[in-house]
Amino acid sequence: MQFVEYPDRELLFLSLADRLASELGQALRSGGVASLAVPGGTTPGPLFDLMSEVDLDWANIAVMLSDERWVPEDDPRSNTALLRRRLLRGAAASARLVPLWLAGYAPADAAALLSEGVTPWLPLTCAVLGMGADMHTASLFPGAEGLTEALAAGAPPVLPVHGGATSEPRVTLTAPALRGALHLHLLILGTDKRHALESAATLKPDLAPVRAVLDNATVHWAE
Repeated sequence: MQFVEYPDRELLFLSLADRLASELGQALRSGGVASLAVPGGTTPGPLFDLMSEVDLDWANIAVMLSDERWVPEDDPRSNTALLRRRLLRGAAASARLVPLWLAGYAPADAAALLSEGVTPWLPLTCAVLGMGADMHTASLFPGAEGLTEALAAGAPPVLPVHGGATSEPRVTLTAPALRGALHLHLLILGTDKRHALESAATLKPDLAPVRAVLDNATVHWAE
C-alpha cells in the first residue's frame, strides 16, 4: 500500500484526476481501449466533475460503478444516475457505460449477466474506491450476506450482497475484480476514515473488507 497525504481536498481531487487521465491515456495508446471503475455516493463528485472535462478518447473507455444499489435510475438513490449527471457528460459523454443494474431481474438472477458485461474489460485499467468508517469498500460490508463469496479468490466479477450495514439489495464488483486493477486508488477524506484505514490494516477482510484490496492500492487522503 502506498499512502499519499494532500494538504487539502482540492489538491487531492486535482492530482487524482491528473493521475487517472495519465493512466487511462497510457492504456489507450498501448491497447486502444481502457476501463475505469468508480464509486458511488457524494464523495467522488468533484473528481467526476474534473474527469468529465479531461481530453481523452472516451469512446474507447468503459466506465462502470464499483457497486450499485438495486434500484432503477429514476430512484434518487441510484448511483448510475449520479454517474450520468456528474461524470458521463462533457468530454466524457461518449464513454461506454457498463451497467450494474438490469430492469426486471432480482440481483441474484442478474449477477451472471452483469459479470458477462464486466469480464471483457478486466483487468480494469483503473479502479477508484471509497471506504466507509465501518471499513467497507464497494458493497463489501462487514457481516453482509454474500461477503464471503465476494471475497473468495475464485469469485466472479459481480455478485449480489445484502445485509450488514446496508438495508437494501446491492450488487458489487468482487474482491478479485477490484484488486486485479492495473491501477487501484482508494479515496478517503477526514480523520475518522484515516483511523479506520489504520485499523483495517491490522484486521482480516471478513472484519474489514477494505483489507482485501489494500496491498495493491494507492491511498489518497486529505483532511
